Amino acid sequence: MANIYDGAFRTILNDCRKLIIPIINEIFGESFTGEEEIQFFPNEHFIDQKDEADKERITDTNFTVLGKTQKKYHIECESSLPDGKIMIRLFEYDAQIALDEGEFTEETLTVTFPNTAVLYLRSYKKTPDRMKYVIATPGGTVQYDVPIMKVQKYSLDDLFEKRLLMLIPFYIFSHENNFPEYNSNEQKLKELKAEYQVILERLDALEQQEIIGAFDKRTIIELSGITD
Repeated sequence: MANIYDGAFRTILNDCRKLIIPIINEIFGESFTGEEEIQFFPNEHFIDQKDEADKERITDTNFTVLGKTQKKYHIECESSLPDGKIMIRLFEYDAQIALDEGEFTEETLTVTFPNTAVLYLRSYKKTPDRMKYVIATPGGTVQYDVPIMKVQKYSLDDLFEKRLLMLIPFYIFSHENNFPEYNSNEQKLKELKAEYQVILERLDALEQQEIIGAFDKRTIIELSGITD
């Protein structure tokens, strides 16, 4: 993913942590209220490389939601076409996260893999709804899905109604195919600017209703490149 969007994703996640809860609810079908405590963990993990220096992997996000039960999550943000390399990288991250927090008691190592998902800023015809891990072990085969969230499928109304406010800085991707027209058609450009004015007004309304704070609103606006 391009560094600018990678940075935006990490910034809004670190600065406005509660905004991740509706994303988790949407992806995994959870019912968190938003009042839960969220614990973030280091994003840097070192992968052991045979005959080489250890390789550093930096995840986009690695955190635990402390609700009625504790659940660990790992979400990556991508803008490229899905391929096997992404799955390999995800599994490396997940395995290292599990090892870093593994428990060793009475000659037994217990590792817990996180709930993992990928947030795709761009969707292609080949972009699936989910990916899958299949892990063959001497004790049996384990398999589970890695869900994919496609940002471009959500309308502006969806983002506000579902409180997916964390995705607003990436809403511009839904207009990406129209960029040439915006550059050549002043009327179309005015319509785009008017839409972003609506975003400002709706964010103002959420602040007045105390659904989001002033800092969250300002962060969303700045990362979206909106001028008010």
